[in-house]
Amino acid sequence: MRILGIDPGLRITGYGCIERGGAGEEILIEAGVVRLRPGDSLPRRLCELEADLCALIERLSPDMVCVEKLYSHYRHPTTAITMGHARGVTLLVAERAGVGVSELGATEVKKSLTGNGHAGKAQMQDSVRAQLGLAAAPSPPDVADAIAIALCAVRRCEAAR
Repeated sequence: MRILGIDPGLRITGYGCIERGGAGEEILIEAGVVRLRPGDSLPRRLCELEADLCALIERLSPDMVCVEKLYSHYRHPTTAITMGHARGVTLLVAERAGVGVSELGATEVKKSLTGNGHAGKAQMQDSVRAQLGLAAAPSPPDVADAIAIALCAVRRCEAAR
C-alpha cells in the first residue's frame, strides 16, 4: 500500500509518500513541499496547488491520499478558513484522480507517532526521523507533518486488515 500524506497550506503544503514494504517495513518514497508565492492572489495559488498536486499524484501513484482534518481554534478562525481552501483543492484533486481519500485529526496523528496528542513541531520532526531511520529530521515541519500523516494512515490501514 502506498499513501500520500498531505499537510495543506496556502504558502507551504507538505507532502510525504510512504509505502508498506513486503516485509512490513515503512519506506519513505518521497517527501517535500509545494511552495506557493504569498504575493499571488488566492485563485492563482489555488491553481498552482492544483497543478502541483496533480503532478505529484501522477508521479507517485498513491493508493490513497490522506489529509489532515480541519481544525479551528476559536481565536484564529481565519487560519481554518485559509487552510480549508488548500484542503478543498487537495480533496478535489485526489477525487478527480480516482484515488481514495482519508482524513486524520492532528491529535490522532501526533499521538500515534509520539504518544502525545499535543506534541510540538520539533518532537514530531524527531519522531519521524527516528521511526524511519533518517539521517536528519525532515524540514520544514510541514514535511514532517505530512510524512506523519502518511505513516499514521498506513498503520491504520494495516491494523484494519
